[in-house]
Amino acid sequence: MSLKANDAPARPRDFRQKLLAMMGLCFVLVMVALDQTVIGTALPTVIAELNGFELYAWVGTSYLLTSVIAVPIFGKLGDEYGRKPFVVIAIVLFTLASMLCGMAQSMLQLVFARALQGIGGGMLVATSFASIPDIFPDTHERLRWQVLFSTAFGLANAVGPSIGGYLTEYWGWRWVFFVNLPVGILSLAFIWYFLPKIRYSNQPPSRMDWLGAFLIALTLGSLQLMVEWLLQDKYSVLLIPLGVLGIIAGFTLFWWERRCENPILPLGMFKNNILGPVFALSSMMGFCLFAIMYYAPLMFQGGFGLSPNQAGILVTPLAVFITVGSIVNGRIMSRIDSPNVVIYVGLAAFLISALAMTQVTILTAHIMIFSAMALGGLGIGLLLPNLTLIVQASAARTQLGIATAMLQSMRMVGSMMGAAVIGSIISSQYISKIHTLLTLKSAPELAPSLDNPQILFSHEKSTQFLQLFHLSQSEGLHLLTSAREALVTAVHDSQWFITGLVLVAFWLAYRIPKVNIHSR
Repeated sequence: MSLKANDAPARPRDFRQKLLAMMGLCFVLVMVALDQTVIGTALPTVIAELNGFELYAWVGTSYLLTSVIAVPIFGKLGDEYGRKPFVVIAIVLFTLASMLCGMAQSMLQLVFARALQGIGGGMLVATSFASIPDIFPDTHERLRWQVLFSTAFGLANAVGPSIGGYLTEYWGWRWVFFVNLPVGILSLAFIWYFLPKIRYSNQPPSRMDWLGAFLIALTLGSLQLMVEWLLQDKYSVLLIPLGVLGIIAGFTLFWWERRCENPILPLGMFKNNILGPVFALSSMMGFCLFAIMYYAPLMFQGGFGLSPNQAGILVTPLAVFITVGSIVNGRIMSRIDSPNVVIYVGLAAFLISALAMTQVTILTAHIMIFSAMALGGLGIGLLLPNLTLIVQASAARTQLGIATAMLQSMRMVGSMMGAAVIGSIISSQYISKIHTLLTLKSAPELAPSLDNPQILFSHEKSTQFLQLFHLSQSEGLHLLTSAREALVTAVHDSQWFITGLVLVAFWLAYRIPKVNIHSR
């Protein structure tokens, strides 16, 4: 029998059950956070082994696309049926998909396994964050316990890049995915025994908006493919049909959701003067964060010639200081009423970090890169938790799950677009610079080998390149060095784009009215 919100036995009363329930949610969050951070440092090695640079972005975007689709579906189902059953199913699915990722024998298999993993990840994001108010309905108590949640997320983020680099270099990249298995088993045990099942509505569950879910998938899928293929000549014939399909699906989604009795995408939330700007800011910061976290290791390994472990260490401060920022933010927000000023501070810190990333070179001292990464992480740690607090303070109690899910979903949409757009910018800029270089050297026959930067991640492939074209050691070294410089410049160009978006984010933050998070 389902327990309702007003049934006394449903809610955990004693400290022990609250602690163990939160521990279960923390393990869930650790699993998702680890998966998002370890993959970045492993990917250059993955593409060198599986030969698939053209699918580099897809390893991330396939996960994000299915997550974006899953988040509103299971955010809504969690509101209707209670969140616990979906958390349990998601843990099982995510863990099994992680095992399939580790067993992949080609980039295409890895992309499909990541898409399956994204469904489980989307379910976890949609249900785990919204489970915290179930356990702690009082805002003051929730803020104190939120520190534990933020710390778990931050610790996983902090160790993720280093673990990814270490496992890739010494154990093999497959262990980057296998590491999820013990965490998944542990989280399943805690959630099964200690997380309460609570429903806030006494009415029977309403019908699910499956047509809306399908239209979301069609719209976002078309948009993602169009962005991915925009700069690839071999798919140019498909761009117009994809664009038309995406536009039709988008307009149909808008039309349907306005008429549906129980829409999966409550359009009214976007019209809300608080939720609308918050959703937009969440999407934009997801774009910017993912673009740095996903492509900085590409520059460090391919452009600077660092090992996966060294690249992981350089990215680690970004993740560590997300934790620091979240903890500091928790202490600050327990003492002040509104998070608006703190959001500006977070944006300023991230802006400085993005500007710094446009300037780093192979000669830049690592302590300077550490500092830039740390500042970016601090900014995110001060920013994202406050967006969650604003949404949970502004949304109706019966829409708490879908509102929280929408916030996470918009961040994922931004991340998905960030991976695709920045990937396209880097790829097009790199190829353009390589072709210019080879034209000057009157060696266009080398283009097919150098167009794919995976040659920069593998000593074996670079040696084969020298032997294939009978290049001398000095000639080959000069070409590979030029290719590395082209990759670094392409990443710099993408970071200037990020800097511009952060400036737009200040305007979005200005549009968020002052919210008293303690008044609820």
